[in-house]
Amino acid sequence: QVQLVESGGGLVQAGGSLRLSCAPSGRTFPGYAMGWFRQAPGKEREVVAVITWSGLSIYYADSVKGRFSISRVNVKSTVYLQMNSLKPEDTAVYYCAAGTYHRLISEFDGADYWGQGTQVTVSS
Repeated sequence: QVQLVESGGGLVQAGGSLRLSCAPSGRTFPGYAMGWFRQAPGKEREVVAVITWSGLSIYYADSVKGRFSISRVNVKSTVYLQMNSLKPEDTAVYYCAAGTYHRLISEFDGADYWGQGTQVTVSS
């Protein structure tokens, strides 16, 4: 069964940093864009950042611009999310996904593959 496996979540104080990783299990994803999404308690899932296979196009939600950075290593189909200057409002379950770039950004359920999620909690 194809899976995306996230890691790196945890508890951090406001102002701190975390680095999330997402790696495939069962296959690689050549040509796929990959992205990070999050869902806070009582809120809808939202897109955080998306990167194309080439890395030439990157999208960030306004709420994370200047603080988060997405990157990838294609030989491993692994994608990372470096999160700096974390705020309590960044607290959420973070999900990794693979699909086409524009669908990941614009469609609520536009991913072809999803991970199981990793919890990020930012204390004030």
